[in-house]
Amino acid sequence: MHQRPRNLSIPRAIARDDLIEYTSLAVADDSMADTLGAGDWLSAESDYEIPRDLLGAFERAWNWIRGPGTWWDAAARLAIAAEVRNAPSCPLCRERRAAPSPYAIEGGHASFGVLSECVVEVAHRLRTDSGRLRARWFEEALANGITDGEYVEVAALVASVALLDSFARAVGAGTLPLPKPHTGDPSRVRPSGAALGVAWVPTLEPADIKPGEPNPYRDVPPEHVCNIHRALSLVPTEAIEWSALSSAFYRTDAAAGDVENEYGDLTHAQRELIAARVAALADCFY
Repeated sequence: MHQRPRNLSIPRAIARDDLIEYTSLAVADDSMADTLGAGDWLSAESDYEIPRDLLGAFERAWNWIRGPGTWWDAAARLAIAAEVRNAPSCPLCRERRAAPSPYAIEGGHASFGVLSECVVEVAHRLRTDSGRLRARWFEEALANGITDGEYVEVAALVASVALLDSFARAVGAGTLPLPKPHTGDPSRVRPSGAALGVAWVPTLEPADIKPGEPNPYRDVPPEHVCNIHRALSLVPTEAIEWSALSSAFYRTDAAAGDVENEYGDLTHAQRELIAARVAALADCFY
């Protein structure tokens, strides 16, 4: 990417105080994401010339986030996105993050008040302190009302919004104002072959995908299916969209396995060095 003079013709991210309630969700009125599209917004706001494939992936991801999912409707998905952004400034999250054990700190989250406290807890903890989650915490979340499918969808939204926002800030574009939600109902499609095994939540093995059901591994070569792919397989559409997003911003699964050739401007070694450092900073022990 090549740096360029800033284009100041489009407003920066709308501040929290400027948010209005829209279908029970705090989103920006006349968001630039609605007027321009997320990809065009990123291109206009960035300090750099962004490759077209990344602009397309950015646009696709936000269109997916603003639409109905498998278990959450579009308004709820954008409310979750808002809490992902809100979590780093939440006083409770900050106190827990600084404590030797987050489980010793009690209190309520600073939130927009749209989602249940249980869902806010899941979104905030996944965003700010995922490295210290425990099975007991997950079991308490289920007991407090979130289902395993809803949990997986929240996890996918947390990862996606964190990636997209981090990239936008890194290229000088700030934070995309949340777009308005699309209409439609959640699909509520659960893979019949999903079973408990490698994770706290049920996952789906490639051999257990039933005819007519979504294939979470449709864009992954069979020999490259691993636990990273299985993690979201209980909600196949989220797994598909996460795979597309990570392929654009990191590397495709095919490229990952081809160590004899280099893809793009970074070598395999350079990509892995950056990935390892970011993973360490994010408490990702995978």
